[in-house]
Amino acid sequence: MRKLWTLMAVLVTLLLSGCGYNTMQQQDEQVKAAWSEVLNQYQRRADLVPNLVNVVKGFAEQEKEVLLGVTDARASVGSIRATPELVNDPAAFKKFIDAQNQLQGALSRLMLVAERYPQLKSNELFRDLTSQLEGTENRIAVARNRYIKSVADYNTTVRSFPENLTAKMFGMSLKANFTVESEAAISSAPKVDFTKPAPAKP
Repeated sequence: MRKLWTLMAVLVTLLLSGCGYNTMQQQDEQVKAAWSEVLNQYQRRADLVPNLVNVVKGFAEQEKEVLLGVTDARASVGSIRATPELVNDPAAFKKFIDAQNQLQGALSRLMLVAERYPQLKSNELFRDLTSQLEGTENRIAVARNRYIKSVADYNTTVRSFPENLTAKMFGMSLKANFTVESEAAISSAPKVDFTKPAPAKP
């Protein structure tokens, strides 16, 4: 009886390894790791927002609408529970990415405001925060690219024959990925280069 169970275990192992099960498991782990890095970088950006808003407020308190827009956008991002399972729910994934793009747009408007205040642009803390923001935006782009590739590899395996039969058997469905629209949004990241002098006022 023991030999029979051993033989069955060997047969099941061979069947699973030949039908893409192990490959899908490995790719699923790669997607999770890539998504975790995306979340880490998004969180890094969100953590910069309060200090950035406070510094700008100190020099441009009258820009209440822009400051409130950034604060609200960050709150919107924080209200969404970003779990690893998010990538398996296209609607929740889109809601999360839309919130991130809203925050990115609000930060872009904040940077435009800063252009009008030379004293703010020359403030050491502000320059340090904007430098961190610029670095974070670059990390976000890199992390997203890795995630896109991981999901593309996984989704290709899940849709290929005979792996698609295995995927269906074990409930392994396609994972959500960034769309053309969301990629267009990331390509217009907040501009934080203040090395050029501000134009002289007439």
